[in-house]
Amino acid sequence: MIKARDIMQTSIISVTPDTDIASAVKILLNNHINGVPVVNDREELVGILCQSDLIFQQKEVPIPPIFTILDSIFPLFSSKKLDDEFQKIAAATVAQAMIKDVVTVTADTPLSEIASLMVEKHFHTIPVLENKKLVGIIGKEDVLKTLASDA
Repeated sequence: MIKARDIMQTSIISVTPDTDIASAVKILLNNHINGVPVVNDREELVGILCQSDLIFQQKEVPIPPIFTILDSIFPLFSSKKLDDEFQKIAAATVAQAMIKDVVTVTADTPLSEIASLMVEKHFHTIPVLENKKLVGIIGKEDVLKTLASDA
């Protein structure tokens, strides 16, 4: 059975939370990658920044719907969600744009589970952790290379 350790990349390109957005964009484009792990000074994973997080900055924020009764205004939205969207759109650093609740796998995770995560959750980049440390990264191409080698 093929596991994460068999297909993960161990030469990891990463950024820190204080990396500016322009530098992060250059890293993604220059290395032809969809996402980059965000690590702290102890090399622990604190987030992930994907191309879609950066494209989000070009999104228009819709005017939130409201409901009025007797001159009282009631928002029909979560102010937290709206605040999060504004923060992402205005992000100047990776910390402001990254996803903090990252789905990870271990080196022993089977390929079938990794493929399921990519398909069902629309993930393109999955970090591999051991004891909270980032030890590898798996991208869509890593999974496809496995398919090609089996053919």
